[in-house]
Amino acid sequence: MAEHQPKLGEFGFAGDDHVVPYEVAPLDVRGRTVQLGPMLDAILSRHDYPEPVARLLAEACVLTVLLGTSLKFEGKFILQTRTDGPVDMLVADFTTPHALRAYARFDADRLQALVAAGETSQQKLLGTGVLALTIDQGAHTQRYQGIVQLDGTSLEEAARTYFRQSEQIPTDLKMSVAKLVTPGPGGAREQWRAGGILAQFLPQAPERMRVPDISGGDGDPRDVTHEPADNSWRELLALLGTTEPTELIDPTVGAERLLYRLFHEHGVRVFRGVPVADRCSCSREKIRGILEGFSADEIKDSTEDGGIHVACEFCSTQYDFDPAEFAAE
Repeated sequence: MAEHQPKLGEFGFAGDDHVVPYEVAPLDVRGRTVQLGPMLDAILSRHDYPEPVARLLAEACVLTVLLGTSLKFEGKFILQTRTDGPVDMLVADFTTPHALRAYARFDADRLQALVAAGETSQQKLLGTGVLALTIDQGAHTQRYQGIVQLDGTSLEEAARTYFRQSEQIPTDLKMSVAKLVTPGPGGAREQWRAGGILAQFLPQAPERMRVPDISGGDGDPRDVTHEPADNSWRELLALLGTTEPTELIDPTVGAERLLYRLFHEHGVRVFRGVPVADRCSCSREKIRGILEGFSADEIKDSTEDGGIHVACEFCSTQYDFDPAEFAAE
């Protein structure tokens, strides 16, 4: 939460590429919302992904920044999928306080076959596998990882399952991705946009939760929907259900206006936006450090056309080295 709250007339809209925390005290709800614009467009355009792949990775970016900006310590939040579909890997990681990077791996031939058949749902693109959400606090600490099965589910549905199973906090979210077409002197230009809103039920009084017990193991028939039998939470779900996909991405709506539309009857407290930036953590020094650990044979095998050429999968930056630099290693 921000230490300083803006006074009347001082408050400015967060705008694109800022995660906006909020609180609806009468409903015991807290959450975050975001609209990603130029930053997301830069990430997707850099790789020139086919549209179905770009849409998937955009949702992964939205989910990653909504969760990563909640970290209260220096570290990383990493989202990764591993599946048997045409898009067999998505990776997005957020390094506190502001840096996001992401990439997707896909089989072009299998993807084209799905596009030709008109079967480009997330379920078809991802196939079966897992979604892993990892919190890494750095060296000398143990990683926390939650794993969710992806079996005919979307990223949004998988995220709800993650919260239900791992966080055990009643949580709902909505995400949307689209291209914005803007006129310009050189003709119309398409730009990727995405948005999302996440809400969590966090009452001060534990008895308000009234959450069913978590399943005791395989075959346990108990209800594990993990939704509190509370009117406030039910009202929150109903309100989020009215959110239109266009509201999540429309730059003329923005995070603050969307929150007002949803919660003005109860009153919503909006905090300062947290900026997020397209920023990769790769560097020449890091790549050099890896190569210095190679044996002479590995250096030889890595040499092509007289040099060693390493391209970062995230930002596409290429680093070139002279094999002679590592001859003594």
